[in-house]
Formats: sequence, C-alpha cells, structure tokens
Amino acid sequence: MPSTLVHLALGGLLAAALLRESAFGRRAVGVVLLATVIPDLDSFVSPVLAGAHRSLGHNVLIPIALVGVLAYDARVRERSWLREHWGDAAPHVAWIALAGFAVAGVGLDYVANGVNLFWPVHDQFYTLNGRAGLSNQRGFFQTFVELTPETVRTTETLHYATGVDPSPGDEAEDVERVFPLVWAGWQLLLVATSAAVLAVRFARGR
Repeated sequence: MPSTLVHLALGGLLAAALLRESAFGRRAVGVVLLATVIPDLDSFVSPVLAGAHRSLGHNVLIPIALVGVLAYDARVRERSWLREHWGDAAPHVAWIALAGFAVAGVGLDYVANGVNLFWPVHDQFYTLNGRAGLSNQRGFFQTFVELTPETVRTTETLHYATGVDPSPGDEAEDVERVFPLVWAGWQLLLVATSAAVLAVRFARGR
C-alpha cells in the first residue's frame, strides 16, 4: 500500500514536470502536494464510517466534478474567479493540483490495492492490476480487464488498515498503529527521485 509520503513523491514529480516556469514556486508546489494528500484524509473518517478509507476521497466522482468547476471558471465565466483572487497563474496551478489529486492521490492507490471508484453511487472496489505482453504462441495477452471477477469487494467486506484505523470495529488499547513511510524499493526510489527533481527545479529558479 503506498504511503502518504509516496503519494507526495508522485505529486512532486507532477508539479516539477507540469508547472510552467512562471508559476513554479513553493506556493504552487505546496498547492499540488496538498491536493495530492486530500484523498488520504478519508482514513480519519474510517473509524466512524466503515469503509470510508479508499471510498470517500478515492473515487472518480470528485475529480470529474472538479473538472467541471475549473472548466466553468476558465471558459464560461466572464472573469475567472481563480485569476481574480489568486493571480494569473492560479487556473494553471489548479489544473496541476487536480492532476495531483487524481493521479498521485487516487490513481496510485487504484493501481496498488484498489479504490471504490464510483462510491457512493456504486459500492465496489476496483484495482487496475495485471499483465500485458506479446507471446510467440499466444499473441497479445492481458489480465487487466476481467469482466467476471471472482470476488466483489465492497465497504462491508473490505477494510484497509491504516495507522488511524488499524482494524474494523473498536481497537484494543495496546493496538499497534503503523504509519508507513516506504514499503518497497521502488517506493524509496520514487521518493528520492522526486526530492532530487524538485530540488533541481528550485535551484534553477534561483
């Protein structure tokens, strides 16, 4: 399961890659990183709303709604509210922040352990995981799309353990609460790469 630190690392790479020179700075990067961690805040709701983690903040409905809001502000309104209140770069930063939310926040969990993509309209966890390749005997093959999954996971049957809510129901007084930082070599590589890339961009800006 990717930790919040790993989510931030991917969000940092998105900020470094997509923010224009005129917009790049501590504030803009901070906005993107903040948007990246917002989906994981649903773990704090999990103790009072069973199955909230990976459902409440980890669905496609929120990013779709935000696309509509940003498009309305940029294309329909006579004067952009974001531009008026936060400057000319604000709409651009907002779009990159949305990418951080959707890709680094929701998307990384989608490909790792699964998210409740259409909650609360439809209660089922989905995972984008599998293999695709070319074989000299089978031709193209893939296991990403399974039209009839063996098990259907819902908020009633699945609980993602977090440091906030380690197990379903009430916790024992001596329960161990683990807040992961990096859980695999590729995660450590991603965190280190993100830190280095952001450092280089900030140094170039100076």
